[in-house]
Amino acid sequence: MTTDSIPPLDGGFPLPLDEPFTRKQALAAGLNDRRLRFLVGRGLLKRPIVGVYVGAHVPDSTDLRARVVRLVAPPGAFVCDETAAWLHGARMAMAPNSHLFVPKVCFFRLADAGRIRSPLAVSGERTVTDEDLTTVGGVLTTTPLRTACDLGRLRRRDQAIAALDALLSLGVFTREELLLAIERFAKQRGVRQLRWLAPLADGRSESYGESVLRLRWYDAGLPTPQLQISVVVNGREVFRLDIGLEELLFAAEYNGEQWHTSAAQVAKDASRLTWLAEQRDWWIEVFDKGNVHGRGQDADVRLRRAFEEVKRRRGNPTIIL
Repeated sequence: MTTDSIPPLDGGFPLPLDEPFTRKQALAAGLNDRRLRFLVGRGLLKRPIVGVYVGAHVPDSTDLRARVVRLVAPPGAFVCDETAAWLHGARMAMAPNSHLFVPKVCFFRLADAGRIRSPLAVSGERTVTDEDLTTVGGVLTTTPLRTACDLGRLRRRDQAIAALDALLSLGVFTREELLLAIERFAKQRGVRQLRWLAPLADGRSESYGESVLRLRWYDAGLPTPQLQISVVVNGREVFRLDIGLEELLFAAEYNGEQWHTSAAQVAKDASRLTWLAEQRDWWIEVFDKGNVHGRGQDADVRLRRAFEEVKRRRGNPTIIL
């Protein structure tokens, strides 16, 4: 049978089309890996986590995510880290390009309860309290606050700041509560990073790239920026700038590939920035992923140079750091 002759999803599909199912269930129903790969490749199935499939027409939701995880949750385990953030709806907690691969689930057990041995999971042991755990759609998981503390101390700093921003944006805990939670991790791995990053967390960040660009801003030694700066014309907001200092008319924009690569969007962005510079006297530094991510990033150097030049042109005003 050729690939083209494999039938797509239809009324004869051996599993319910609106429910997630495991690879094991698919094999038991008479499907095979080749057909599953074909259906995923054709956009008829999606694979939200390793080993679980669902019809591509089923909309993403907290309920669907919980149903997906319940299919593979081992007894006595709780969800944590990136999977917990995903369940809670913190979309920016994943690393860049995470949409390009299928994630394993972060399943942990209580300390001394033993590591989970499964090809579907990233696992380990972790000390948690009852207050650290909650349920989402019947799945035992770390709370947003505990998840923020874990990702903020255990992930590389770029992903950590994005995760802190994303979880703070959920509105279920405050920055003050985050800061108060830090010292319970004293002498534990990553607590020094958490102490440094948590005060910088801001739930107004709208993308992973924006969060990391703001981190580069702080790395450059610049004053605390405003976020989502509104530019108003005739009483109506016409632009919003990612981060900047409104008193200096100095801002930084992150152009992510998802939204800023089409010819029409590139032209629109250029027109907008030209208008802001010529009509409102804004100095705007624009960055893409190559400027912000990786070893070759130059955002911190560019930001510092631009900041000093803007201050010089504005007559070197005093800016509170």
